[in-house]
Amino acid sequence: MTLQNESLRDHACLIVHGPDKPGIVAAVTALITRNKGNIVTLDQYSDDANGGAFFQRVVFHRPDLSAAMPDIEADLADTVTALGLEWTLTDQSVPKRMAILASTSDHCLLELLWRHRRGELPVTIPMVISNHTNVAADVRSFGIPFFHVPSQGPDKSEAEAKILELLKGNVDFIVLARYMQIISEDFLDSVGVPVINIHHSFLPAFIGAAPYRKAKERGVKLIGATSHYVTKDLDEGPIIEQDVARVDHAHSAADLQARGAYVERAVLSRAVQWHAQDRVIRHGNQTIVF
Repeated sequence: MTLQNESLRDHACLIVHGPDKPGIVAAVTALITRNKGNIVTLDQYSDDANGGAFFQRVVFHRPDLSAAMPDIEADLADTVTALGLEWTLTDQSVPKRMAILASTSDHCLLELLWRHRRGELPVTIPMVISNHTNVAADVRSFGIPFFHVPSQGPDKSEAEAKILELLKGNVDFIVLARYMQIISEDFLDSVGVPVINIHHSFLPAFIGAAPYRKAKERGVKLIGATSHYVTKDLDEGPIIEQDVARVDHAHSAADLQARGAYVERAVLSRAVQWHAQDRVIRHGNQTIVF
């Protein structure tokens, strides 16, 4: 167990969301109190107090949490479900298992591996999968298993089947660290865990090859990056995090690309950290991030 996870021993995170109505906060806090929990942080949001949607994230400490979890879950099933709300309860000391898919660009991949080694991301990384081999040595230098799954031609079904075989039952979420392959709807349905992507925010204005050259030719003044959950609709999933950097006429296309890579690394790292800490609640095609 890492030092970060050790500090979260006996800490649980409760996510509650659903139709807003009076008494939700009182019911949740009373439930935690009668189960001998002590609230550490509580965040909540309602998009409309008159019949809108309610979202809440509570972190609480409860001695001997693992032993108490079944009783707390049973209480939640009786109390919170009766209010018409959905809930999830997680032990914060148990890191999520994160697989990474990558291609030839290594800046996002290496950023995640570096932050993981420093203990900044509350995850384990059971594997990195790539359709190329150029990042293999770097990945293995971090002590992470590397798997090469080629993906060529228009039919990706064989490659996706091999990736699914590696992933099934071994991961809690997946990160596409500049994995330059389109993920099929069948793959998303089969893998059954959230998938997080990162891309430059020029999309869809500068789609296709050489987006930074096209941006330079248009004289852009801002470059940025977006991290989002992957859905069947390409690059249209719920957004987790975004950021931008200012540029001007003196920057070359290479300068824009370098700055873009810096922003991509930061945005993806934040999105991964927030997801791993159960800070992101999906609501339709948007997110609430506490």
